[in-house]
Amino acid sequence: MKALSLILAALLAVPVAQAQSTSSRNKSSLQNLEPGTFSVEGMTPKPVVLKVQIETPMYPTSKFQGALGSFAPGTLVTLIAMSDTAYRVRGRARHGDVAGWVRQADVLSADPNLATNLKKLYERTQKVAELTSNHQVALGMTSQEVKTSLGKPSRTTAKINANGKDEKLEFSIYERVPQTTTSVNGFGQLVQSVIYVKVEVGTLSVSFKDGVVSEIEETKGNPLGGGGVQIVPPPLFGF
Repeated sequence: MKALSLILAALLAVPVAQAQSTSSRNKSSLQNLEPGTFSVEGMTPKPVVLKVQIETPMYPTSKFQGALGSFAPGTLVTLIAMSDTAYRVRGRARHGDVAGWVRQADVLSADPNLATNLKKLYERTQKVAELTSNHQVALGMTSQEVKTSLGKPSRTTAKINANGKDEKLEFSIYERVPQTTTSVNGFGQLVQSVIYVKVEVGTLSVSFKDGVVSEIEETKGNPLGGGGVQIVPPPLFGF
């Protein structure tokens, strides 16, 4: 019985170890990026697949020093990061499955402007992440991005016509306001303490045209503050 338990434990440990190994590889792939490069993984709805055009050396860094192997012409590789001149890809090289840097000119994409569009997408992604972390909204954001930033709308209206879909979301904007309370402790002494109360400070109406913010209106108070309306580029389609 003890031997059977040991066998079962060993069998169960194998997939766990494999999962941990895969997770470690993915985490390492993101953590070890060089300055001047950025990760593409998770930035697009689907992985970006490239086709190797010629016998392509693969390097450990984006500086193209010390080739570790090569990809054969026609090999399909998945893009995981990029710099101004290089792509970090994952695929099957002649010596096995690897991840490394290749020259952008050595691989082919269905999008001839892939590098430019990915840079724009990265810059937009960074800006939207900053806005949502601060619970802010901007022209050019999508409906889902606004909901991620501001939470569930208090009211939703939509209209569809020949020109497309118009949608309006209304949000109540709250702040945590400190209030001082007085109570009596166990010794009969008056004790003051500060609690934070959620108070509505304004309402915001956000209008969308075909899923993208086209207008922002303060319908109550000044929830936008003194900064006014911000703008981000609309989302890039095609990925």
